[in-house]
Amino acid sequence: MGIIKGSEIYIEKYAPLKDPLELIVKGYHLSLRVEEAAQITVDDVK
Repeated sequence: MGIIKGSEIYIEKYAPLKDPLELIVKGYHLSLRVEEAAQITVDDVK
């Protein structure tokens, strides 16, 4: 399991103390710590 370049990532929700956060990647729910998610480079989609 992983996130490959070009994948669309949606932030579903944050935990009450903002760590971890839940992402949706290709229909799967993925929970990452904020320090792990900070390593993902993203572009805004409009």
